[in-house]
Order: sequence, then structure tokens, then C-alpha cells
Amino acid sequence: MTSFVDDYFNALFEWWPSFATSAGFHEYDSKIEDYSAEAHSGRIQTLKVLQGRLEELIRQGSMTTDDAIDAEILDGQIRAELLELETIQTWRRNPMQYVGLPGSAVDVLIKRNFAPPEARLRSVVSRLNRMPALFDAMRANIENPAREFTNLSIAISTGSVGFFKETVAVWAKEAAGRDKALLAEFQTSNAAAVRALEDAAKWLETTMLPNSNGAYAIGAENFSKKLLYEEMVDTPLDRLLQIGEANFERDYRAFIEAARRIDPSKTPAQLMKSISDDHPSERSLIRDARQTVESIIQFIRDRNIVTIPSEVRPNIVEAPPYLRSYGFAFMDTPGAYETNATEAFYYVSPPENEWPAKQKEEHLRLFNPPVMKVITVHEAYPGHYIQFLYAKQFPTKTRKLISVGSNAEGWAHYTEQMMIEEGFGDNDPRLHLAQLSEALLRDARYVVGIKLHTEGWTVEQGAEFFEKKAFQEPANAYSEARRGAYNPTYLYYTLGKLQIYKLREDYRKAKGAAYSLQAFHDEFVRQGSVPIKVVRKLLLPGDEGPTL
Repeated sequence: MTSFVDDYFNALFEWWPSFATSAGFHEYDSKIEDYSAEAHSGRIQTLKVLQGRLEELIRQGSMTTDDAIDAEILDGQIRAELLELETIQTWRRNPMQYVGLPGSAVDVLIKRNFAPPEARLRSVVSRLNRMPALFDAMRANIENPAREFTNLSIAISTGSVGFFKETVAVWAKEAAGRDKALLAEFQTSNAAAVRALEDAAKWLETTMLPNSNGAYAIGAENFSKKLLYEEMVDTPLDRLLQIGEANFERDYRAFIEAARRIDPSKTPAQLMKSISDDHPSERSLIRDARQTVESIIQFIRDRNIVTIPSEVRPNIVEAPPYLRSYGFAFMDTPGAYETNATEAFYYVSPPENEWPAKQKEEHLRLFNPPVMKVITVHEAYPGHYIQFLYAKQFPTKTRKLISVGSNAEGWAHYTEQMMIEEGFGDNDPRLHLAQLSEALLRDARYVVGIKLHTEGWTVEQGAEFFEKKAFQEPANAYSEARRGAYNPTYLYYTLGKLQIYKLREDYRKAKGAAYSLQAFHDEFVRQGSVPIKVVRKLLLPGDEGPTL
């Protein structure tokens, strides 16, 4: 099995070299993804060969427990990728992956000091030189995308132009030092990449946008298969929607009641607006985010929530432009195999300069103090950053490198509610309301994602749901619904949270008097961000109970 695992990941890194860089395998740093149709065909054939080899290993039936778990995980990963490449074919339907790649492929080289700056600059130049081919592949492959995809791609590509002209250029000048020849080589390559990006943005706006009439929905069958292969969730779709809608209603009623206790004279929407009146400015956004961390860490220690295995803090900074269309705040950490760089980034997305004042204000309202604390719980402590701090302890290569949403995002979302239940915030009703607000947002993703992709909902219908039922500002509501168009199964936040709560209760019953919350949390995060069905097997040997 060890040989197969190595072969699987070596092939994955050849296909996805920017992921290899982020994971800590730097022999791929000079390469960039090949998204040509021929490369996609080659990847499909590679996956089918690997699938055949894995099926033979499974049939032989002589694996250790860890090997059997890895085999189950990798079988799902292969099936999920084949579904994506052969059936859903996002690479033919969505230009976002083409225009989003350049920024991420270069940023992962410049933001962490895993090698001398001049060595990383040479890798940057190599990747820059291959970017025009990436946009040629986009023009050749993309056919009739959804209008939402094209609009987002235009925003990503135009935002990335500034990233390369400014952030990358400033870094490169310092990285080159006294090597004028290297700097000149970079400047030539960067100028060509910027022109290619600008041409791609123009093509998207003038040629592709008028021809963007495609559907974003992947359909019920593909939605169910995607959940089965990626998350190991086999609950029938109609039952899954019932669970999500029931949980939404519970959280909605709890939100209404919490709002009533704070100020019965205001509607929940009015109350949320009054709370969000106290929001950071553009200049104070990052400073305010940084101020949330230390009190949360102290609470975790005082209440024995989870063991924090390192004193190293994440860097809290503005999200780079190429990432801002993907979310409001997120954690970016080094890979489990990174041996030199230690920098982890807690990104917060600022308002865009070109936005009108009203849109900027709506965006900043999201970061009011109670919500900002909940966001930090999710992104940093004890959410995603704690997962990263445990990554070196994950027991196998597969579990170090594979991460699924229902675990990674489910854990972070679970910690929001768990922390409030454990007394975080000294029972401040505004903090509880903020936690319920974040829960409603994830619950709305659960419902809207299914309905966008299996019941014919429009993005506008989804936006109305986010605004009216989840109390989101209009601009944020539309962004959330539009995300569901390109991220179909973003129900994994609430889905994973519900699975973790069930696992925790079953674990508590199994341990009896020996149960402790900290022990459960430590054991959970040590396993890696793999499907929760797998974590159940590890924490409850012999248990065959459902995950929901």
C-alpha cells in the first residue's frame, strides 16, 4: 500500500504542482498546472490506472487497519475526481479555475520562506512563463459558462493584475537583491504574464460574457455522488434536505428568541443592524481582527477545551486580491510536509477600492465585534489553526494530505457553537446571537446549495433566502448565493457539525465516566481532516452507527 500511496500523490503533484508546493514538496516549484484538454485526458487515464491498482489491493484483503482506512479515503478521492473531470466537467464550464490559478501559484512561492528568496524568485519566473498557455487553454476549453462564473472570473483576473504589478513586483525586487539579471528576467516574464491576464480579462468581458448562458446546476445525481465520494455521506438527498431544513428552523427560532431577549422592541433584522453599526473601518479591520486572539486562547486553556500544541501565532493580514472573491475570512497554513516555513495566514478580505460606499459599509458590517470573535474561533482557535498545529501528528501520508470539507469546515463550525455552550463570552447575549447568526448563514448554505443544484433555484432566489431568512446584508447575501453556484456542496459546514455532535455523544456514551471534552477534541483533531465516517471508525472501533 505504501508504494501505491506514493504513486498516487506523485501523480497528483504532477497534475497539481501548486498544491505540491503548499504541501511542502518543493521539487515541483518550477512547474504550473497544465489545463489543456490533452492534459485533462491524460489525468483521467492516470486516475483509471490508479483505480484499477487500488481495487486489486483491496481485493487482496491483507491490509493493516491504517492501510485499509487510507484505501477507503483514496478510493473516494479517485471516484470524486473522475466524476468532476468526466461528468461534471467544471474545466469546460467555469473559467474561474484558470484565472484564479496564477495568483495562488505565485503567492504560495513568495509568502513563505521555505527557500532563499532568489531560489523562489526563479521558480516564480518559471511559473510566470507558463501562464500564457494557461489562458490559451481557457479559451480553447470553456464553452457557455454560467454568467455568474464569468462575472466572477472577470473580477478575479482584473484583481490579479494589480497583485502581479504591485505585490509580486515589490517582493521580486527585494528577492533579487543585487542580481540584476535575475530581476530583469522576472520583469520580462511578469510583464508578459500581466499582459496575458489583461487579455484574458478582456476576452472574458467582450467575448465570453455575451455567450455566458450556461447552467451552473450539477443535478441531483451528481450532487449525491459528490457527497458520497468526497465526504462518505450516503444519506438520500431528500432526507439530507429534511435534516438541513429542520436544523435551519431550530437555529432560526433560537435566533429569534435570542434577539427578543436582547431587545424585544426591535425585529431581529433591526437588532442585527444595530449591532453591526459598531463595525471596523477599512483602516482598522485587520487591527480589530488581531485583537480577538489572546482572550480566546486564554479561555481555551482555562476551560480545558483542547490541547494547544504550539505557541506560534498565525499572521492576521489582508487577503490577497486573487482570493477575495472566495470568502470573507479564511485560514491558510503550511502543508504537513513543509519543514522550513512556519508562516500561517489568517486572511480577512477588505472592501475593494472600486466598490461604492454602500457596498463597502455592508461588507464591513459583517466584521462587527461579536461576529469577529466568532470568526476568529472558526478560523483560528480552536478551529482551523488548531487543525494545522496537529497536522504533523496525523498518522499517515494520506491523512496528512487529504482534507474534506465536512471535517475541516465541520470542525471549525462546530467549535463556534461548542465554545458558546462552554461559556465563552461570559454569556454575552450579543455573542450568542452572533454565533447563531453564523449558524444561520451555514444553515442557509446547506439549504440553498441543494436547491440551486437540484431544484432549479436561481442565484437571486438564493440571495433572497440569505437576506430574509439568514439576515445577511444584501451584498453579502448575493455573494453567498453566488458561491453556491460554483461550490455546490457547501452544506459541509453544517453537515459536518451535525456529524461531530453525534460522534461526540456516541463517544461520551462509550467512554462513560472516563469521558472528557478535551480528550474527545484532542482525539478528533489528531486523526486528520478525513471523512467523519472514518473518524468514527478510529474513535469507536467496531461501531457501525450512522454519521447523522
